[in-house]
Amino acid sequence: MTHVVRYEDDGGIHVGVLVDGQVRPVPEVAALSGLLALGLAEARTLVERAAGEPAVPVGDVRLLPPVDGLTEVWASGVTYERSMDARVEESQTQDVYSRVYAAERPELFFKSVAWRVVTDGDPIAVRPDSAVTVPEPELAAVVTATHEVFGYTVCDDVSSRDIEGENPLYLPQAKVYAGSCALATGIRPAWEVPDAAALGISVRVTRSGATVFEGSTSTARMRRSVSDLVSHLVRAQDFPAGAVLSTGTGIVPDLDFTLLDGDVVQVIVDEVGSLTNPVGTLDAARALSALRVPAGAGR
Repeated sequence: MTHVVRYEDDGGIHVGVLVDGQVRPVPEVAALSGLLALGLAEARTLVERAAGEPAVPVGDVRLLPPVDGLTEVWASGVTYERSMDARVEESQTQDVYSRVYAAERPELFFKSVAWRVVTDGDPIAVRPDSAVTVPEPELAAVVTATHEVFGYTVCDDVSSRDIEGENPLYLPQAKVYAGSCALATGIRPAWEVPDAAALGISVRVTRSGATVFEGSTSTARMRRSVSDLVSHLVRAQDFPAGAVLSTGTGIVPDLDFTLLDGDVVQVIVDEVGSLTNPVGTLDAARALSALRVPAGAGR
């Protein structure tokens, strides 16, 4: 299985292709945002040229979140019937969710800047002012500046259900905070994914080694297509460094479940990859984010 990755090696950060445990650098590409700034055909050519580059074992490098620079992460809501049912159950303003599920225009919202994204093995977080926080396992599309789908990755759109449920206008606080956006380390090239509309998605949460929640679904149950969601995302704005668009969840625990510090969340998307994160404190997530603030940013 091929993945495009960001990795640190000998103090430098590179873009590479990971195949069979070996990482090869993508030639002429200094940042993943630079690769996504290209058209799909040109980006694919560069990725395929990596096969001729010298390889290093993946165990000798450190894999990083698959976003950098000005690449933004966005997300979709209420794209599965199960998600609509869960939002109606938790909300004091129920009809907005059933209406958006059936509407022509989808719910899209900003999720994260690149430097706040966590990846495999990093802690995700629970807000201390939230009583019900859940993982939201999702397929995410990686989109070029030319509005083409370059590839797919795994997203955990960690969400505070009770905060959004109190008032839909609290969605940014429920969805956007340190440790709330996790992406797998690898981007699976779109040209190698047989059918993005028929991918199994599963999640498992373990606590002290025991499974406390698990569920599965398929992108075949998603009401909207990836292309439809992407077309709405780029309809009135540009993404010169590309974007990641998570496509919504079809797996939502009952309201009596919440993530706790020390839990471990594993998300798998068939044909795409996996993502595993421990649940930590908000302070731990903020400390990790602080280490990734871009050089030269105001402090």
